[in-house]
Amino acid sequence: MHEASPVAFITGATSGIGEACAHRFAEAGWSLVLTGRRRERLEALQQAIGERVPVHVAPFDVADPDASARAIDALPAPFAAVRLLINSAGLALGKGPAQEAELADWHRMIDTNIKGLVNVTRLLLPRLIATGPGATVINIGSIAGHTPYPGGHVYGATKAFVEQFSYNLRCDVSAAGVRVTDLAPGMTESEFTLVRMKGDASVVGDYYRGTRALQPRDVAEQALHIAELPPHVNITRLEVAPLCQQWSPFTVLRDDG
Repeated sequence: MHEASPVAFITGATSGIGEACAHRFAEAGWSLVLTGRRRERLEALQQAIGERVPVHVAPFDVADPDASARAIDALPAPFAAVRLLINSAGLALGKGPAQEAELADWHRMIDTNIKGLVNVTRLLLPRLIATGPGATVINIGSIAGHTPYPGGHVYGATKAFVEQFSYNLRCDVSAAGVRVTDLAPGMTESEFTLVRMKGDASVVGDYYRGTRALQPRDVAEQALHIAELPPHVNITRLEVAPLCQQWSPFTVLRDDG
């Protein structure tokens, strides 16, 4: 059964949505290629789910095109026919105004959220196309790609890129039977926010206090639904948010002078 199971390649599998996808797809019987920068977390994840399904771990930074190419070229034969790519690797850094942001943080978000995503996608496209109809790319976007807010600056811009790249990629690969989805979550309670606040747990606690935010598992359920639809069905964009997260009214800056 394992030999016939489809292969999912998940970036950013060491935490948050990527890790939740690893667990959920393992429950559904998929073989897994799990990637991330933290080897120890990948190995722990492999031990946790490796008895259920075949798991191959590949520690590398998606922002490094050479490391990405080496890891993909070195995929063992049972994991070579990738049928699903979940681009989950991504981050936000800082939440202050643009004029106070650190340029290095902007560069890191661009390198991971944009360059990392296109690196892995381009390298895996031949394998996805080769597996035939039903192959899928799921890019983890964000409602921030549509909804601007103070402090969103570069993070929101990177997620707008993810959305537009997903649309254009779909135009190119659909004739080959490959589907592309921008899966765009709203407020999700995960390590993502702790990273954004650079380890300040008090700010994270205030952010989630009194809410019932999405959990990474909620997003993973949507990813599995997308991946297991009939091959002729392509969900172009799926935005999912917790019920408690609503739109805000326009802010009008007034000159009281």
